[in-house]
Amino acid sequence: MKVLAISVHPDDETLGCGGTLLKHKAQGDDLAWMVVTEAYTPQWSQDVIDRKAVEVERVAGAYGMADTYKLGFPTVRLDTTPQSDLIDAIRDVVDTVRPGVIYLTHDGDVHTDHHAVFLATMSVVKPFYMQRFGVKKVLAYETLSSTDAAPPQPKRVFLPVVLSDITETLDQKIEIMKIYHSEAQDDLLPRGSSAIRALARYRGATIGVEYAEAFMPVREIW
Repeated sequence: MKVLAISVHPDDETLGCGGTLLKHKAQGDDLAWMVVTEAYTPQWSQDVIDRKAVEVERVAGAYGMADTYKLGFPTVRLDTTPQSDLIDAIRDVVDTVRPGVIYLTHDGDVHTDHHAVFLATMSVVKPFYMQRFGVKKVLAYETLSSTDAAPPQPKRVFLPVVLSDITETLDQKIEIMKIYHSEAQDDLLPRGSSAIRALARYRGATIGVEYAEAFMPVREIW
């Protein structure tokens, strides 16, 4: 099976579904990764941009990604990007990869880029388009410091009912997160190792395992 992980920002997939991606890889599934945005000058120095690009390549190697697609849209500016451009770019990747499963950021995250990518992806994989692209399941993941930072409004709530046991892959997920020197945080901040482990422990407790990742089902076609 082919699996597509959609990251708005490079570290999203590790925080949200990294342990599950490692499970897919261990089971012999083919992984593809779409990174929608990237840093740009003069907001970031060229040195920082270059370092972020190296981090993406190293993380892709750590996961064993078969393909990595960098869409190159400006980070934290998707609210000013024509939605049609975003939809077209995402559609091209989905059509190329033809994934059975798609993982993407939650619609209710506080980050406006996450919301824009969720809406664009939903336009690409409307129910009557999914089988055309070979997509059987779409799952939304939570992102530390974005999902949990959203205002407490009903439409933003992350209500996971799909849980993935990542007891065997959590340590590797945390090591991969450390590759993101430009994004990872020290303890006791949300993207620090202890917070990643604590969330996984909490999710694991809900299903009686040591560590887990949680997802909201968006759509599934049998």
